[in-house]
Amino acid sequence: MNTHTRIIQYPANIEALKPYVPGVPISDLARRLQIPVESIVKLASNENPLGPSPRALQALAEARIDLSQYPDNDCTALVAAIAEQHQVPKEWVVVGAGSESVIGNAVATLLTAGKKTVYSQYSFQAYVTAVQRVGATAIEIPSPEYVVDLDGLLGALVQEPSLIYIANPGNPTGTCLDSKALERFMNAVPPHIAVLLDEAYFEFLPAHLQPDSIAWVRQYPNLLITRTFSKAFGLAGLRVGYGIAQPVLADMLKRVRPPFTVGEPAQLAATAALLDHDFLAQTLENNEQSGRILQEGLRNLGLRYLESYTNFVLVEVGDGAAIARFLEHQGFIVRPVNAYGLPRWVRISLGHPAQMQRLVQAMASFSFAENK
Repeated sequence: MNTHTRIIQYPANIEALKPYVPGVPISDLARRLQIPVESIVKLASNENPLGPSPRALQALAEARIDLSQYPDNDCTALVAAIAEQHQVPKEWVVVGAGSESVIGNAVATLLTAGKKTVYSQYSFQAYVTAVQRVGATAIEIPSPEYVVDLDGLLGALVQEPSLIYIANPGNPTGTCLDSKALERFMNAVPPHIAVLLDEAYFEFLPAHLQPDSIAWVRQYPNLLITRTFSKAFGLAGLRVGYGIAQPVLADMLKRVRPPFTVGEPAQLAATAALLDHDFLAQTLENNEQSGRILQEGLRNLGLRYLESYTNFVLVEVGDGAAIARFLEHQGFIVRPVNAYGLPRWVRISLGHPAQMQRLVQAMASFSFAENK
């Protein structure tokens, strides 16, 4: 019999963490409501409604993968493809299990208890959680217009942060920054303070709004940009993303990265997807059409939404949880964003145009007046 009375003591920052709550799985909703799986439309996780890149699927179909062997730890072919795509040395590329993995590695590399980080209100929850996990001090800058306040971030430099985080475009807001303003910001940040520029939704930005962030990496040794294959390239299920930084910072990230982070199927698929320009064009065309339909429908319903530069739209509905529950019974899964301090809003991923039309019709039967 164990007579010890003491219990495990957990660090306060770990006890305060909340488990990640993903969007409702389609199979779970189908089972709970006793409705067919094929009748459910998931619009909660910003996934690509066109599915994976066809070239990625072809690469997987033609590959002979020995699952008994560990994958290439250095992701040699994928790193070479990314380096070629962006015209940077291979040593500058860091691959991880989604860009979230690279972001977590950056936090683990640059922050510890007692160090500070600065980020905007409504920043990507995975970054906020990663900071809390290492026990660093967070300085959150208000974002009353739901756009990153660059001047506010600069004002926090007097507190000597070690790392600044900016998502452009942002999640869950979907808003983006003026590239010239962002470049002026980089010029103003001292070189001993690292900047993490999260560009998970970069591909969805119109060409005239896409910052030349790769050029900035060449200029600023304190800059790390991160991107992902989960969104525009349709590979969310394989978990693969990457970061680009000058060699000293990139090397530090590789030191904290766990071994064999990215499996061989993910490496093969991502390498092929990177060159699937036709699929990317189709994705952007679908996104534009679906976004136009959804936003027109929201305007007709008298609902406020934020202009989005991503594959989702943040909509103010009065009670986000209530309409999410209502839409589940209509066969739609959308994302309440209470965790971001936005209980009056929901985030809606852009599906096919026909799905957006059906969603708007379903929303029209909801009593918004009773849920304000």
